[in-house]
Amino acid sequence: MERTPFTVPAASGELSGWLAGDGPPVLAVHGGPGMNYDYLDAAVLELAARFRVATFQQRGLAPSTLDGDFTVAEAVADIVAVLDGLGWETAYLVGHSWGGHLAFHAAAAIPQRLAGVLSVDPLGAVGDGGMAEFGAEMLARVPDEARERARVLDEKDTAGTATPEEQHEVFSLVWPSYFADPPAAPPLPHVEFSQPANQGLFADLGARLPELESSLPSITVPLGVVVGGLSPMPPSAGTDTAERIPGAWSHVEPAAGHFVWHEAPGCLLAAMDRLVKG
Repeated sequence: MERTPFTVPAASGELSGWLAGDGPPVLAVHGGPGMNYDYLDAAVLELAARFRVATFQQRGLAPSTLDGDFTVAEAVADIVAVLDGLGWETAYLVGHSWGGHLAFHAAAAIPQRLAGVLSVDPLGAVGDGGMAEFGAEMLARVPDEARERARVLDEKDTAGTATPEEQHEVFSLVWPSYFADPPAAPPLPHVEFSQPANQGLFADLGARLPELESSLPSITVPLGVVVGGLSPMPPSAGTDTAERIPGAWSHVEPAAGHFVWHEAPGCLLAAMDRLVKG
């Protein structure tokens, strides 16, 4: 499928990505935070079978600007900048993981720009969003002989003291944990990390969790949540959030992990069809 690259101006610097497909406009935002966006390609191409889908690298990594304040408000403003740059007055917003959490913020902050929101295996917006359970489960799935090494490196990464080599090592150790069947996980894809984006956004999203939770009942944008029943992210992180939003729905894909489109092909397209049909 043909990909059309784009670059748009933002409040500081530029944001770059690509478009594919035809149909109603959809903007897909990746997880992390502070991670490269390439891993989302297969999900974008699944949706592009019936939609015009754009995706972009969030600030902190090339080909987008490396600079930023790395706050939730800035990330929402960047969504608006991409919509403006593409000439889309409104669009559906699809977010995965951290991107799914960001989508909740966008639904509360910029409802006039969104036709609907699909949050995919997100960090939730109730309590701690499932962060503690997610972290514990990720380590529990690492084989015994590598678990202590993964724990030590994860603590350094969380503290912002890990080297790029250590960031890559810990991600390679926990990569299989994202999947329903860790021993059958696909090969590790190309990964890059922006420590400033990761540190800044995690700190800000944590501080803003109570504010976000209190805003959920006021969300009016049509919203759906899809979670993996065997994801290390607790399914309740997404489903409990959906229960707080009037009219929202949730779906648990029973045999899928965190990257639901890998283990349940077609589930994202089915969820988008449900969202569009109301």
